Amino acid sequence: MLKASALVTAMSALALTGVAHADIQIDLGSTPRVTQLFAYPNNCNVICFRNWTLEQTVEHYLTQSLQRDGYTKATVKVTADNQQVFATLKGVPDNYDQPLTQLLNAGDLAYKGASQLNTDGKWAYNWYLFLPLGMALENRRSVELLHFPPDYSLTQAQDYLRSATTDRWAALLTTNGVAAEQTPGYQTIIDIAPIAAPATAGSDLEGTYSYFQDYQTTMVKQVTQNLAGQTLPMVAFGAPVRNWIKTQYGPTVGVLGLATISPNPGKNVPVLGANHPSYIWYAADPANHGNNQQQADEAGLKVMGQDLSAACWQAGMGSNTKADPQATLSACMQKWQVTDKVQTCELFYTTVRKDTPEQAKEKCATPPVSKVLNTLKAPMALPESSL
Repeated sequence: MLKASALVTAMSALALTGVAHADIQIDLGSTPRVTQLFAYPNNCNVICFRNWTLEQTVEHYLTQSLQRDGYTKATVKVTADNQQVFATLKGVPDNYDQPLTQLLNAGDLAYKGASQLNTDGKWAYNWYLFLPLGMALENRRSVELLHFPPDYSLTQAQDYLRSATTDRWAALLTTNGVAAEQTPGYQTIIDIAPIAAPATAGSDLEGTYSYFQDYQTTMVKQVTQNLAGQTLPMVAFGAPVRNWIKTQYGPTVGVLGLATISPNPGKNVPVLGANHPSYIWYAADPANHGNNQQQADEAGLKVMGQDLSAACWQAGMGSNTKADPQATLSACMQKWQVTDKVQTCELFYTTVRKDTPEQAKEKCATPPVSKVLNTLKAPMALPESSL
């Protein structure tokens, strides 16, 4: 299960050689539509951080998708003609237009919801409609359900997968055997609030969900099933997202809890509940424990064990969609919270506390930390933030 990288590489190679590569032209729609759906201009406040045209902006995101789908030699050229925008893609499968068209059609629903939100006076001046652009469109392995993208992913990075949240989770996936270059295929994101906003906006965005219901459910239907008809596993990150799962589909999903939803008739999607990837910094902050460093470390260690177990499940299920979800989860929890709990401890101190490997090894071998390792499975009592 933990040798996901070798399996995914082999499967990706098979997929890439088994399809006809072609030159296709995609009508992206009118200039106003493309402007709306690609958040153009992405980074201008009097002075543009990157002074791209609309065509260059679209090319940028489509090139990201091509690279993350494994079509490293494919090219894209975007042109505008009579207020219509077209993308010509070379070296891609002849059905590559399907997932892109689906994403943009879902984006129309998101724009409709955002417009109504603004009409109702609930849109903030520093929010941006931001669709999950630039991610793998075809060679997806798993789905990540999150709350909202941070504003700097749009305004600074122009990369939906460039954030502290996604970087940390990619690192956990690689720890669980996914090759670094393969992690974007596992990190196909759906944000229930498709709004790039400051990190502090979480609680404000909780009041926007109903405006995006059509977008949310459409995206879940589309993204949890690939072009081959396979159902992909999904991880629901953070309390707001897990609560949304309950509201929308019925099941209650706790941290490391499993549920099944059926967004498409006859297609059961396994869903794992997880902490928000950034929650560990909140949980391990001494200020949230009366400045008690030991209690903060204990909380952080428990969250680290949970996060490694969740990423392990995602890696295992993503590399083998026919695997048993519960058996996979049980094996992952056994690994990270029992068998390899010392490694869990050392990873916490090196990645969260920024200790050296030597310092981490010493801390994880001496009391009181070594005693905490025996309680990694204990439930978290710390309340979650609105991440």
